[in-house]
Amino acid sequence: MVVKERDTVYLKGKKNSFFIKAEKGKVFSTHKGNINLDEIIGKPYGSIVKTHIGVEFVILKPTLFEIIMHGIKRQTQIIYPKDSAYIALRLGLTDGMKVLESGVGSGALSIVMANAVKPTGRIYAFEKNEEYIPQAYENIKLANLEKYVEIKHQSLEEPLPEEEFDAGFIDVREPWPYIKNIKNALKSGAPVGFLLPTTNQVSMLLNELKKHDFLDLDVVELLERHYKPVPDRLRPEDRMVAHTGYLVFARKGF
Repeated sequence: MVVKERDTVYLKGKKNSFFIKAEKGKVFSTHKGNINLDEIIGKPYGSIVKTHIGVEFVILKPTLFEIIMHGIKRQTQIIYPKDSAYIALRLGLTDGMKVLESGVGSGALSIVMANAVKPTGRIYAFEKNEEYIPQAYENIKLANLEKYVEIKHQSLEEPLPEEEFDAGFIDVREPWPYIKNIKNALKSGAPVGFLLPTTNQVSMLLNELKKHDFLDLDVVELLERHYKPVPDRLRPEDRMVAHTGYLVFARKGF
């Protein structure tokens, strides 16, 4: 596999790494020297490119995990891959689905969900804070998934298309006032998920979901612990990705 124009490329050095778009006629400047991007296009992934002062970088094809954790610019707290991958599975996301998203933020979850529903599905995202939308689009473009995501400046207070979506995920501070609107937007039996930071918020959401006859209510918290990759002294890292939020899942009922 070789680098094509407009590919997102991960340049991995001994001490520094960069995520760039491979564009003809452009020069990428670093404190380790400049790289003519024409020299990258057409090269196999895994090969070496040098700056004008001879510093070497390996040309890698980035994974979505690497793009989300190290490539995108964050304006808001993102939904981490430990949660977003689980969300995609719980919602049953697959090619062709139309998915409701509200609370786009920096677009990290949009990237994961768009990758799951491509090439014929689409994420319809609604973001209340207009200032987040341009950067979210730029982050989604870094993953080359922008044609599968449509972001609209709109609050959940405003009406949504009725019985339009095969699944949904809501990441807003107080979703419970909008449950009726969300329910009307989902197709019968469609799964929906929510992310909330505190247990009292979860309780308020559960009460509202029950009032509106949602089915299969479930609350889960995911923890992630890494280990130091030293064969002779294998042990957990001193820090771990612990509480990032409570995930609530349900299905549209009657």
